[in-house]
Amino acid sequence: MTQCQTNCIEKQLSRAFRKLGRFVGKHAWFFFTIPLILSAGLGSGFYFLPANEANDIEEQFTPINGPAKSAREFIKKHFPTTGSEFSAQRLYTEGTFASFIAVSKDDNILTNVAFEEIISLDEKIKQISTADPYNVPDSYSSLCVKTEDSCFSNEILTFINQSLVTKTKISYPVMNRTFIGLAVGGVKLEQKHVTKAKAIRLDYYLQDNDEIKKRSLLWLKKFLQVFPNELKNLKNITVSYFTSLSRQEEFEGNAKKIIPLFSITYFLSIFFSITSCTRFDCVRNKVWVAALGVISAGLAVLSGFGLLLFCGMKFAINTANAPFLILGIGVDDMFIMLASWQQTKVKDKVEDRLAVTYAEAAVSITITTLTDVLAFYIGILTPFRSVQSFCVYTGTTVLFCFVYNITFFGAVLALNGRREASNRHWLTFRKVKEDQKEDESKCYAMCCIGGAYDQESGAESEHPVYFFFKKYYGPFLTNQWTKAIVVLLYAGYLAGGIYGCLNIKEGIDLRNLAFDDSYIIKFYDDQSDFFSTYGPRVMVSVTKPVEYWNSTVQKDVEICLDRLEKNSYVDRNLSESWLQTYNSIFQQIGIKEKKTFLGNLSKLFHFFPLFKQDIEFSKDNQRITASRFFIQTINVNNSIAEKNMLIELRKLAQECKIPLLVYHAAFIYFDQYLVIVSNTIQNVVVAAVVMLIIALLLIPSPICSLWVTFGTASVLVGVAGFMTFWDVNLDSISMINLVICIGFSVDFSAHVSYAFVSSEKECANERSIDAVYNLGYPIIQGALSTILGVVVLAAAASYIFRTFFKIMFLVITFGAVHGLIFLPVFLTFCATCRKSNSVKSNMATKSPGKQNNVNGAFNRNDTSCPDVIGGILYQNDPDCPSFVFSTYGKPYPFAMESSHEIARDVAPSVLPPLPSQLNAPNMPSR
Repeated sequence: MTQCQTNCIEKQLSRAFRKLGRFVGKHAWFFFTIPLILSAGLGSGFYFLPANEANDIEEQFTPINGPAKSAREFIKKHFPTTGSEFSAQRLYTEGTFASFIAVSKDDNILTNVAFEEIISLDEKIKQISTADPYNVPDSYSSLCVKTEDSCFSNEILTFINQSLVTKTKISYPVMNRTFIGLAVGGVKLEQKHVTKAKAIRLDYYLQDNDEIKKRSLLWLKKFLQVFPNELKNLKNITVSYFTSLSRQEEFEGNAKKIIPLFSITYFLSIFFSITSCTRFDCVRNKVWVAALGVISAGLAVLSGFGLLLFCGMKFAINTANAPFLILGIGVDDMFIMLASWQQTKVKDKVEDRLAVTYAEAAVSITITTLTDVLAFYIGILTPFRSVQSFCVYTGTTVLFCFVYNITFFGAVLALNGRREASNRHWLTFRKVKEDQKEDESKCYAMCCIGGAYDQESGAESEHPVYFFFKKYYGPFLTNQWTKAIVVLLYAGYLAGGIYGCLNIKEGIDLRNLAFDDSYIIKFYDDQSDFFSTYGPRVMVSVTKPVEYWNSTVQKDVEICLDRLEKNSYVDRNLSESWLQTYNSIFQQIGIKEKKTFLGNLSKLFHFFPLFKQDIEFSKDNQRITASRFFIQTINVNNSIAEKNMLIELRKLAQECKIPLLVYHAAFIYFDQYLVIVSNTIQNVVVAAVVMLIIALLLIPSPICSLWVTFGTASVLVGVAGFMTFWDVNLDSISMINLVICIGFSVDFSAHVSYAFVSSEKECANERSIDAVYNLGYPIIQGALSTILGVVVLAAAASYIFRTFFKIMFLVITFGAVHGLIFLPVFLTFCATCRKSNSVKSNMATKSPGKQNNVNGAFNRNDTSCPDVIGGILYQNDPDCPSFVFSTYGKPYPFAMESSHEIARDVAPSVLPPLPSQLNAPNMPSR
């Protein structure tokens, strides 16, 4: 592939950034001040944060257009809960309620002492009262749902009392035509009668119509204040409690607990940055540069979030993760800019140094920013509003981070460069001496003498860590035995990742939306331990008018119900059907006429009043427009069972001749299982394709782009697989991070493979050593900066934030391991990575100043660079690549300082010896 096909875009970008760098260097104070003013203005958008917070769990963490939501609308329309007889199973929502689970401290709760404590709690709950806005007291009896003009009661208390007083046996799971499978838990049976039970659950439902709902919610809040105090003196039972408000309130409390961690993160990032940039030379010290680099990331958060809040963009709670991530990205970009700056010649003009810095580093930052931003914006395609919110806020803020790095931080480098050019102390800003006298101590020299640099290269002195990678780590890594071990390690890594991918759990557990010490965790635990045998009681609704009096239609309905009841997740003995009951009562008559059939329904409602809520008549009462039945699910005790049950029941409903839908309020949350995997794959594939296109366009080597793709895919498999071993489910939260994984893994693999193919070394091992020499320390810096940006989240008492840390830790760790270990070794196995002369000529070192270069083999017809005279190139444009004089079939890279040296050195007889390898630009990678 020719040069113009691989680096034409990169070359133009480099030229544009060179000009920008020079302009920023000349107007440093302007570019330093404007971002501060802009951030202050946009940051005022945080005033609108309370109005834009969107923390509704259902809205944020369930699919936007999930099938269960449309089914709920159908049930709400055709079976409104307006009847005088309350039935929990007939609610189209969870309802408005308070609950508690009493668990015996010994092996049986069906004892007098335990029952007395339960009855005491029941009475105290019913005594709770609140005052409405007019100071009229609202007691439980005035707010409770009604059954025959009295509060809906927990029948299980009556059954237990009868059992204790009269020694009546409690049948299970149905007692006196009342289903008690969800009221008694941990049972031991003897011929379907309960001999012992470990737990009892009591529910207290309140009215939730528009007139009373606010008063009911006030009662629930009072319950949460009062009820915990009643649990302190219990001797025979332990109690966990829950309300319909609890999940949402505990979820919203996460944000308040995470805010203090952000200040810790900033302190860690500033400390790490300063430590990494500290030098013992009092002039070359970069303390202020490091601190302001972190502040630059903070300004990006202010601007990006503030702008979107001004625009009214909803802010989901998981978006609070974004500032931690942005901080890591910003600090990483700072290291890229700083590393390139330190390679420039210290005696050049500041604007020239910044021009060279931008030409090298800004292109690298542009590539990584594009990959990250596009990865986030691709996440907007997901059907979860929480993911969309996170991706919009984070993607926009990453853009601001990029803009501030090439403006604000560039100005910081320029201002610091002016200080260094005048040889001023980093702290006092007073001029200091450059040379140390013999009688001056080392301590005095560290404090009062500075400005040293590498006299040979003209740049700042190299960090000692680079020496370690070149002399020790690189040779060790390219040893044959080490390579064999690395291959085995990679095989184990890949096998573990694939195994984990095949066993990953799906969906977010609602208990994980609360923080760890929340009272609802114990309730969920008790619910799982003692009440997992029976699952949701599912509605089966006929959605269109059918002739129920027609025997053929009745048979079709019975066939449909029979198929549903035969499902492994359904107990056929616990189904409830008004049509079956009707036929059992009137079977001797054999009614086949419409008028008679409809007329007898009133008799059915007399004996079974709740059935009236299961049938919707037309306005003229001449036909049944919709009806419903109920089936009882069993053994739905984990996410896999929830997913399979939902899929199987819906499939059976679709296959039925009668138009059916199945619904339960919990299906709203179960719907995530149907889209989470497909959407994750879709987003990852789209992101990967976009990343590959960017790599092909902006990285001037197609082979390098293929290695970038390999590295990205390998990191993704590892992260997705090892999530399983770290108890992280594939849900809307981890989906975000897998998309992020694409962007970050590109960063690691791109720079390493690019450094390898651009190396001037002939031997593959030497090129690998050269790559880790140039990029080893920057990779470590970038990885540590990003991990420090999220490490405090490991201490968060919330699954949402811990999950974010876990996956980001896996992404950065595996990315760094690929960049420092796997890729440098694998690249040595690929003979095609050897560069052609055309590639070498393009990758020779760019000098920061204007200079003259030679290429005896230069094409006279090539007009991409000026001044070709007699096969000798006088290159006075620093934007053009350096060239190589080629003789005896070997390239000899060199750069001449004057036309006299060119004339002298063109003759092959006086060619200089083969120089040491020219280093590819050090480009840190995150």
